[in-house]
Parts: sequence; structure tokens; C-alpha cells
Amino acid sequence: MSTAYDDLKLALLREDLAYHQARVLLLVDAVSKASGHAGKLDGLTKLAKLDFLLRYPALAARVLDELSVNDPRLNLSREELTTPTDVEAPMVRYKYGPWDDRYYAVIGALVGRGLLRYAKGRKGSVALAPTKDGRRLAEQMGKTRDWKALSERSEAIAAASAGKTGNSLKDLIYQRLDTLMDRPHRQVIK
Repeated sequence: MSTAYDDLKLALLREDLAYHQARVLLLVDAVSKASGHAGKLDGLTKLAKLDFLLRYPALAARVLDELSVNDPRLNLSREELTTPTDVEAPMVRYKYGPWDDRYYAVIGALVGRGLLRYAKGRKGSVALAPTKDGRRLAEQMGKTRDWKALSERSEAIAAASAGKTGNSLKDLIYQRLDTLMDRPHRQVIK
């Protein structure tokens, strides 16, 4: 396979909403099963911060004390360790830290397809939980070669973030990754 072909394939993957839906489904499912999360992912801020740690896994060990770069569940490659911000689906810095404008379309599609459902969250927040079909699909995906590493990484991040709110995760990200967050809004985090 040529490098140009690999680059094109990666560019298409970044824009593929199905890929983002699959990643978010795995994350919400992992959070809903981990103790300390009340069976749901509570709030879009929390979704964005956990998804940031999922996309930038080498940085997850800097933010969450319960993880280390040697944790086999993170499945970190040598490249991810040496260039932790060179990721396949970068996020942008926004008002409250990392964000991706695709969240509304991704969540809407997952709810519309019956894989996620809205649940009662803290006052004023949107919470997400997998449906029976969503849980079944996430479990099936987690057993495949293509999705196993991302599923295990989701589970590690879910377990390590137990008891933390979206705002507390945001604060940890700003404290521990201050040089990455010290940039104008809408700038890509690289």
C-alpha cells in the first residue's frame, strides 16, 4: 500500500460520521457500565472531555491519575507516545476545552438509530445511555480486531474517570495540559 493511499484513507476516516458514531457508542457504553457513572454519560461537557482523552490516549495518562502510559488497556503505540497530539481525529479548543462540532449530528444519529437514548441528567444536562441494541452492538464491536483496542481504551478511561463531572475533567485538562489549552478558540489541538 502506498503512503498516498494511506493518507487518503485516513482523511476519509476523519470525516466519516459512521466512525465517530462507533467511537461515541463504545465510549457511552463503557461509561454506562463503569461504576461511579450511574449507568449513563451525564452531560455533553463530560462526553467531549472523555472523547478527547479517548482520541488523545497518551494525554489520558497525564490527566487521569488512575492511568499510566504503561497501562495495556490504553494500547499506546510508540508513535502515540512520541507524538501524543498527532491523532487521526483531532479536536478544536473551544470555550470549555476540547470540542468537536460533529457531536450533535453523531448523537442525533445514534439516538435516531435506536442505539443510544436520552436519560435524565443533572439539572439542565443531557445524559446518554445505550439501548439494549446499542449495548449489544458495542459488545459485538469490542470483540472485533478493528474495534477491540478502542473498546478497551474506552473502558480504561471510563473506569479512571469514575466520580468525575464534565467540569472537573475540564479543570484537570486545563491544569495538566495548560500549554495545549493555551490557544485561541477554534484552533486545532495539535
